Amino acid sequence: MQTQKVVIITAASRGIGAGCARELAAQGYAVSLFARSPQVLALAQELGGIGTQGSLTNLHDLTRLVETTLAQFGRIDAVVQSFGDPPRPDLLSISDAMWLENFELLFLSVVRLARLVTAPMQRQGGGAIVNISACDSQEPDLGTPFSGTLRAAMEGFTKLYAKRYRAERIRMNAIAPYFVADSMAELEGWHVPDDLMWQRPATYQECARVVAFLLSDAANFITGTTVKMDEARSAGI
Repeated sequence: MQTQKVVIITAASRGIGAGCARELAAQGYAVSLFARSPQVLALAQELGGIGTQGSLTNLHDLTRLVETTLAQFGRIDAVVQSFGDPPRPDLLSISDAMWLENFELLFLSVVRLARLVTAPMQRQGGGAIVNISACDSQEPDLGTPFSGTLRAAMEGFTKLYAKRYRAERIRMNAIAPYFVADSMAELEGWHVPDDLMWQRPATYQECARVVAFLLSDAANFITGTTVKMDEARSAGI
């Protein structure tokens, strides 16, 4: 029987998702990686895990991800739900179709994946889920309308799920970072303030280490919360 802990990580071909994959593999997890890009297959092979190509907005793809993970490893101990960057249109130019598409990406995918992994976690006696939010969920910014509204809803679901499944030792938390990148060049096109605490963004590894802590037994009493990694940008909210 598989005793190594198993983690599913979405949007794992690059960015925060890939950073979490590398960090959690280094900490001993077996990784099941998911993304639309074929890069996810190469990263999974590099880390000794498995990769699945698909879309977060497609229920069939998410079902296939969970079924493939269970077939390969026989268990699911943790989930890191990461996302690509949503588009940044002007507020009232957003069509109903765009709202619905991004609702599926940033909110409904979290609900769907939670439905799929809860039963395996119940059978194992517990589990942990971390959703990747963003600091604009605390105070929406006109520059990121989908993130600022739909991730706020996702954080609300995080609290509700944590309350519902706390007795079964299944935890759900979120992190809300500010800018995350391994170089300033990656943030070209973004309005990055010149007063960052460390004169740079948080790295993917630094973000991943917070995620790893929330998945670990050291965080057994932490559930239903959003950990802000925003340099106190939302401290007054």
